[in-house]
Amino acid sequence: MKKSGISTKRKIRRNIIIILLILIFFVYGFTLQTVIYKTESDKITEKIKIVFLSDLHNCFYGGFDQSGLLKRIDKENPDIVIFGGDIIDEYGGTKFAIKLMSETVKKYPCYYTEGNHECSRDDNRLFHQQVRNLGVKVLEGKNSKITVKNQKINIAGIVNANYYNEESISGLRSSDCYNILIMHEPQQIAYVIDSGFDLILSGHAHGGQWRLPFILEQGLYSPDQGIFPDYTNGIFHYDNTTHIISKGLARPLRMIFIPRIYNHPEFTVIEIS
Repeated sequence: MKKSGISTKRKIRRNIIIILLILIFFVYGFTLQTVIYKTESDKITEKIKIVFLSDLHNCFYGGFDQSGLLKRIDKENPDIVIFGGDIIDEYGGTKFAIKLMSETVKKYPCYYTEGNHECSRDDNRLFHQQVRNLGVKVLEGKNSKITVKNQKINIAGIVNANYYNEESISGLRSSDCYNILIMHEPQQIAYVIDSGFDLILSGHAHGGQWRLPFILEQGLYSPDQGIFPDYTNGIFHYDNTTHIISKGLARPLRMIFIPRIYNHPEFTVIEIS
């Protein structure tokens, strides 16, 4: 009887440990983390700060009013806010994405390029128009210029680099500006690496979904890259071009079944000096 009691206690402890580990993985994968990237350019004489929000998938933070994200944006007080695609999901509503954009554009210049999820929706043109009506610049194979602290910034956006040739992508660049390209899918970097942009911003890969520090830094799997992907998060340098990939903000309810492990949703801040 005594041995049986000890065995039962061990089983209870083991089960508790397993449950705690599952909870840790679950909470870790759903807790928002601010990640700051820094890059330099001879074209920039006074620091510029960008908040880059990608792969929201119409999720909300801090309540339906998006206060969790809005407070972080205000804390950073950025010069520019960029929405980098998949702000809404292929299915479902748009109200949480619209809420975030509508409040953000009241205070900061905002730019948006769609991702593959918006492209898959039947109402994507309607959504684009709603975003434009808010005052957010929608960049669909287009560019837009802004002056920040007397410095000229050119921001361009493409959804799928396969649809463009090198000349057309380079044509979105401006020779007298610091040039930023929003390119949702990071694995397409080879198509734009010679286009002359100073900074390229991507999302899409969700950090590789399951990560292990020092072992699977780029994660286990990514759409369009498969197992053991190369481009899911972090900062990459190619000659005079910097490529930053956000792990994104996605944490929809369906991720309960395939949670993010060691892979925080990411609130991305970029400082250029």
